[in-house]
Amino acid sequence: MAEPKTKIAEIREWIVEHKLRTVGCLWLSGISGSIAYNWSKPGMKTSVRIIHARLHAQALTLAALAGAAAVEYYDHKTGATDRYPKFLKPDNLTKD
Repeated sequence: MAEPKTKIAEIREWIVEHKLRTVGCLWLSGISGSIAYNWSKPGMKTSVRIIHARLHAQALTLAALAGAAAVEYYDHKTGATDRYPKFLKPDNLTKD
């Protein structure tokens, strides 16, 4: 019988299946946190606060995309996941 998955394994599997959603949520939380942090600093113009928040979120997004690429590369090298998406059947992917 298969062993039950740990919570970390379940989270990792969800992240692998929903990479873009994960990056989008990370971007949204990054920009929200950065805006909240910048609003707590007095003496800055609103436009500067928004620009700083966008830059912080952009850096966080680039790091998340690099991490997603590393996970995809690792999974491809180790053969941990199927090569084709679940909605495509490999027997229909033959070249004519």
